[in-house]
Amino acid sequence: MTESSRIATNMRLFYILDVIGKHQRPLTPSEINAELGWPKQTVHRLCKSMVDEGFLVYDATGKRLMPSDGLRSIANGLIASDWSSTAIHQVLEKLSDKVQETVNYVVPEQPGMIYKDRVQTNWAFQVHLPVGSHVPFHCTASGKTYLASLPTKARSIMIDALDMKPLTKNTLRSKEALLKEIAIIKKRGYALDNEEFFEGMVAMAVPIYDPRGRYHAALAFHGPTLRLDVNKLTVHYDSVREAANRLSNIIFQTEN
Repeated sequence: MTESSRIATNMRLFYILDVIGKHQRPLTPSEINAELGWPKQTVHRLCKSMVDEGFLVYDATGKRLMPSDGLRSIANGLIASDWSSTAIHQVLEKLSDKVQETVNYVVPEQPGMIYKDRVQTNWAFQVHLPVGSHVPFHCTASGKTYLASLPTKARSIMIDALDMKPLTKNTLRSKEALLKEIAIIKKRGYALDNEEFFEGMVAMAVPIYDPRGRYHAALAFHGPTLRLDVNKLTVHYDSVREAANRLSNIIFQTEN
């Protein structure tokens, strides 16, 4: 139950549509309100408004509401407009098939790097980091690609602000050590995680750029040291770089 007084007027309609969508059948205003718990007159007024505007229609009983053809068309258009996320996932699938490890599309946010999409391998032993997980900047391959993208002064300020707590024995513990590694990352174009985030896990990441060469996200793959040697991850560099360029083209639709 959500108090209607706490919801902006222009947002209340979406709550009603959400109830209809969840039940996947025509509902009366009273049935809708049984879930929302709003004042009865509010729900009836909003439902009438959506009928008047052509977004909802009554079914054959004349009592229950269902989406109109117009609303269905809008929903289909919204789904179709999300083709890019499907294309992104397909690029990850293809890369995962090449490297035979878990591949991640990772974007910087305030709490850390967030996993926006990923393709998990079928190996029995793997690290479970679901979509929506945040990981640190200072000890992950993706996080270090982001730090390397920052201007020199901003990078120094950012690292000063980080909680560089050691998560493994290999986690870099000082600003100086991290700055030194980031300088190398900036030159070579990729970052490695040598069991710095999880013991027994290594990773490689490359940056994804926008059309103006600005950092947008990272494309990374990781796996256990039982299968991967950190010193041999770069054999996949060309494949990862090519996939990152493909993601940039999809995200920013820069191809003709």
